[in-house]
Amino acid sequence: MSPLLAAASHTTHPTGLWLLLVILAAAGYLLHCVIWPYRACRKCAGAGRFRSPSGRAWRYCNRCSGRGAQLRAGRRIWTHLKSIERNRR
Repeated sequence: MSPLLAAASHTTHPTGLWLLLVILAAAGYLLHCVIWPYRACRKCAGAGRFRSPSGRAWRYCNRCSGRGAQLRAGRRIWTHLKSIERNRR
């Protein structure tokens, strides 16, 4: 048996460390969504409006309704979980 094959067959994967990192990343994102619930709209880059082709007028962004911000997916999940908890009482 070659030394490489023997070394490869006895390696262990630290799954506990990866699980801890995933949990910490999820908790960090959840905290981020609680503190900053909105992100800049991707379509209008947070401006909320576009210039018309003539350049004289403005039109509002359809995706964010002219606000320039959209609710993050994590914040939607957080709000849903809080409403489930509220409805259980």
